[in-house]
Amino acid sequence: MTIQEYEEKLLKLIDDGIDTATDDELFAGGYLRGHISLAAAECESENELQLSVMKEKVEQSIADAKSELSPSDYVLVCQMWQKVSA
Repeated sequence: MTIQEYEEKLLKLIDDGIDTATDDELFAGGYLRGHISLAAAECESENELQLSVMKEKVEQSIADAKSELSPSDYVLVCQMWQKVSA
């Protein structure tokens, strides 16, 4: 699977849950979409092909943004990441 295919898979998993998502899940999914797309773009610009590197970039991006979120929102975003990346 390529980085682009993996990005599309993750975004589809988020999108597929929109109809039944709670407000918290919608927030976390929307927030996470940006981190996923950013990580995929970074991998592309660096000619990185390893999915594990993309996953690390997403996780680092979320960790770096922790101060932007309330503690409960940070937990929601982390839980959503665990759900779609499993």
